[in-house]
Amino acid sequence: MGLAKSPERLRVCRLELDRSRERLAARDLDGAFHHAERAHVLGQPWPGPHTAAHWLMLRIGFARRDAREICGQIIRLAAGGLLTMAGRVPEGNTGGANVSPEKPMPVAPDLANLCGES
Repeated sequence: MGLAKSPERLRVCRLELDRSRERLAARDLDGAFHHAERAHVLGQPWPGPHTAAHWLMLRIGFARRDAREICGQIIRLAAGGLLTMAGRVPEGNTGGANVSPEKPMPVAPDLANLCGES
């Protein structure tokens, strides 16, 4: 079963990516990571946005000097785009190194409608 794709889901994903970049530029690393996670959940059906979310998480990992996040994101960047194209992404997964890359997770209530859930 593939992830639900919609223009609105992609639009909100891009907004979350922009918010993450803004928070990163302001050195609000927790805020930046929060928005990157939301972008990851929304961007999973598309290789570009999915990869962009992991790239932001990697940058945040470097800014935090968090070796676990850096290593986790390098692995995810190496495989994420290919797995997206193959349809092997778990719905709701927030994408950080603190969670298994194959673990489905509940979707935040405010994102559930965009993700095709009720």
